[in-house]
Amino acid sequence: MSNMLLWVQITASVLLIAVILLQQKGVGLGSAFGGSGQVYRSKRGLEKILFWATIFLAAVFVLSAMANLIF
Repeated sequence: MSNMLLWVQITASVLLIAVILLQQKGVGLGSAFGGSGQVYRSKRGLEKILFWATIFLAAVFVLSAMANLIF
């Protein structure tokens, strides 16, 4: 059981890294300090899929890490 959880955690971590790296980058460090000046827009298409995939994979990673502690 713990061996399977370990592989789930490794797979989730690799996929999470890949999904985070695929997301579009912002304007730069200026946007981190409030200098972007962009209007809010909703996520569409691939950007929305990557956003939800990031949340899902992060949840899988955290749950598998907690399950590894229990089992």
